[in-house]
This record gives sequence, C-alpha cells and structure tokens, in this order.
Amino acid sequence: MLKKALRIIGVTIFVLVATIFIYACASVPKLSKSDKEIINTVMKAPLPEIVTGETGFAKSGSHSVWYERISPKETPKATVLLIMGHGNDALSWPPNFISEFVDGGYEVVRFDHRGTGLSTSTEKWKKKNAYTLTDMSEDVIAILNTLELQKAHIVGVSMGGMIAQLAAINHPDKIESLTLIMTTGDAMDEDLSPMSEELLPQMISAVLKHGAFGGKKGKMKLQVVQRRILMGEASGEIYVKEMAEISRYNQEKRDGYHFITARHHQQAILLATSRYEALRNMQIPTLIVHGKQDPVIPIAHGEKLANTIPNSDSIWVADMGHDLPDSAIPEICKKIIGHFGG
Repeated sequence: MLKKALRIIGVTIFVLVATIFIYACASVPKLSKSDKEIINTVMKAPLPEIVTGETGFAKSGSHSVWYERISPKETPKATVLLIMGHGNDALSWPPNFISEFVDGGYEVVRFDHRGTGLSTSTEKWKKKNAYTLTDMSEDVIAILNTLELQKAHIVGVSMGGMIAQLAAINHPDKIESLTLIMTTGDAMDEDLSPMSEELLPQMISAVLKHGAFGGKKGKMKLQVVQRRILMGEASGEIYVKEMAEISRYNQEKRDGYHFITARHHQQAILLATSRYEALRNMQIPTLIVHGKQDPVIPIAHGEKLANTIPNSDSIWVADMGHDLPDSAIPEICKKIIGHFGG
C-alpha cells in the first residue's frame, strides 16, 4: 500500500509540474517561422568573430572583471564606458550601438558583470554576504584604473544605470559625463509605477521553455524571445541573425550563460537604498534616456530622475520598451554624442 501511495503521489506531482510547465510555456511569445529558419542557418554557418578589440581583466576585490577596449581608426576623442543591465554580459550591447560611438571617434570599453561571461571570482556568492550595487560600481573604477584612464563618459542601462549613478556619486572625479538609459534612482520607489506583473512570469517561462532544456539552439531562441518580452507593447524589428550569432559565440567561444547570476544581481538591486538625495547634488552633466513603453522600469522613473538631477537633459523615445530598439539607436546615439560634446 505504501508503494502504491508513493506511485500515486509521484504521478500526481509529475502531472502537476507538467501542467504548470505547459501553461507557463503557452504565455511565452512564439518565434516566427522566419526566426527559426534564421537560427537554423546561423547554427550551420561559419561563426563570425564578435570580440575584436583589446581584452584583459581588471582586479576588483576578489573579482576578475573581463573587459574589451574597442578603438576608432584615429586618436580617440575620449573613452565611453558601457555598463550593461541585470544578468547580462558585455556582448549584450547591440553592435550598431557600439559602432555609432566608434565611428564618431570615441573609444568604447564594455565589460562582463560579475557572474557573467568571462568575469570570475575567488569566492562563492552567498546571500548573507551578497555583493551590492556599490560593490559593482567599484568594478567600473577598477577598469578605469587598470586602463590608466583619468576620466570616461559613462553610459549605463537599467541596472547598469543604477551602478553608473553610484560610480558618479562616489567617484565624481572619474566621470566626464553620465548617460542613464531606462533606469531609476530607486527601484523600490513606492510613489512610482512598478514593473508589469506579467513580465517576470514570462521571463521565467521563457527560460524554462528554451534555456533550461533547449541546448545551444534553445539558448539562441531564448535571447530573441526575451528581447520580445522586454519590448512590451513597443513594436519594431529585431535583428535575429545578429542576436543568434552573438548567442552562439557566447556559448562556443566564451563561458556561456549563467542564469543564477540574474538572482545575484536582483539581490544587489534589492539591497540598494534610494539615491535621490545624493543625485540632487549631482554636478556631472547627465542625460536621461527612457522608452515610453518600458514595461520593466516605467517612464515615470526616468522623469523623476530628470526632475531630481540638476541641469540634466532628457530624451523620451517613442515605441521603445526596456531595450535598445535597432530603429531608434541612431537617434539615441546622436543625442548621447551631442551630450558628450556639450
């Protein structure tokens, strides 16, 4: 009877888990036939070289932070350091976003966040002693010091924008200008609209459907699907071939994806306190960029930043969610480069 009861319990749990999995996967945006064909073609084609700049590691406490330095053909006007968002590595930056700066005469530095890409640590992450956004902002300063750069223009997106704020607050002498894209001065601000309730379940479901058991091709599909989720109600074309190539490169030539890192970064965000008081005294030239359809950090957060940071400039981008839409990149970069000059 005990064996029979255990079998019944086992079958019940299996059916329950399977039902939840099927229901969850049904909520995930579907890939088109064209998307699937592009991914299949990328799987079979020669893999292009994605990392072409000077690479190295910066020591930041127990962490070795991987960076890439991409130089223009002529002597650079200045250096632009890019800080990516939650759970993402250096290769998450759209190539055409980087090329806008390089073609404009700027040197670009991008890097792998803690727990992503080729960045490593000598100690294991523990919740009771988790690193903070302030700790992550010290990675930025470590890179500047390693490259012997006195100052740089800092561009941060989402969590990267939060880290950029802390770097500017704690090391204003190292920051030439600040560009904050789709970010906030306080992720827990109860006076502002929260993240869309539909988004997190969709992101988790996408990982279950494509990332957990889909192998190399599944992870390529995951990048495209998550991008569509982050777009929210915004429309626009996604360069699927480019994203698939980067995903394949990440898996074959680097250390792949570490889904648990998103949890570590989330904890760093939760540990952060409001930065608004310090931002009211900000003297660094600041540009705020936000999408009008952002489902993760609603545009009200960007508007509050603009009202808080003295003499800041801003641009509110139509048909933009929580991503850098390919169609809007020329407009956004033109504004940012003008901000550098100003």
